[in-house]
Amino acid sequence: MSKVLFYISLPFIYLLSILPFPLLYLLSDGMYILLFYVAGYRKAVVLQNLRNSFPDKSEAEIKAICKKYYKYLADLFLEVFKTLTISKANMIRHCWFDPGTKQLVEKLAAENKSFIMVLGHLGNWEWAGNTFSLELPHQLYVIYHPLKNKQVNDLVYNMRTRFGTKLIAMKDTFREVLSKKNELFSPAFIADQTPSSAEKAYWTRFMNQDTAVFRGPAAIARKTGYPVVYASIKRRKRGYYELFGEMVTSDPAAMSEDEILELYTKKLERDIMAQPEVWLWSHRRWKHKKPETV
Repeated sequence: MSKVLFYISLPFIYLLSILPFPLLYLLSDGMYILLFYVAGYRKAVVLQNLRNSFPDKSEAEIKAICKKYYKYLADLFLEVFKTLTISKANMIRHCWFDPGTKQLVEKLAAENKSFIMVLGHLGNWEWAGNTFSLELPHQLYVIYHPLKNKQVNDLVYNMRTRFGTKLIAMKDTFREVLSKKNELFSPAFIADQTPSSAEKAYWTRFMNQDTAVFRGPAAIARKTGYPVVYASIKRRKRGYYELFGEMVTSDPAAMSEDEILELYTKKLERDIMAQPEVWLWSHRRWKHKKPETV
């Protein structure tokens, strides 16, 4: 997107963000028609991913999940823009922690323990970060890939940090995490992205397919001794999400990297199976083939 086009689009983006939720979702219904029926955005990728992940489901069932996914994707797109202007009270009303999860994190805070959070592209992970920063005692650092377009990157950066979240560029993760040993914080990894190297990745069976998992969260956990918490985002109804946290390990030194990676990958798989329509199926998650040497 050129600089001129970006600044022309910016007022419309903010106009979207101030729409009341009923109007926002009415617009989303129209966007779903464009994405699914007109543009067919990555529909071949979505259908292939679903067929490979659910080999026991009929083609009718696969297409039904596919349609639900595109409805969710349209909602997610507009919900993210809503972050630009949503109030703190509204944010917590639409995305909240279950009481047990707050107790888990507050116990870690009382023990002055930082922790590593791992989650997937499930539900609305952008809203989850906002609610974490508003509700929990740890400083949240989200690990992210900076965008090439400066204007769009700045917009996304401002949107993600609006409620106190801080960001760490992926390439700086290890150095930045180690430098914060005197801070009560939580680095958050979206841990279902495709790793850059198939040879260096951990390989497992995930969603009925050989899948590469990047080792970063487990490697840093073992290096620092920080507990690992898996975060799950459940969509309760349109525009409403509940957040759950589960301890993967409170003592990462007692486990291997592979064991840690396997545990939270299986938790994510369980949650996708429970709500398949709210995972990011248009992502090219399985572009790597398992090397024969692995």
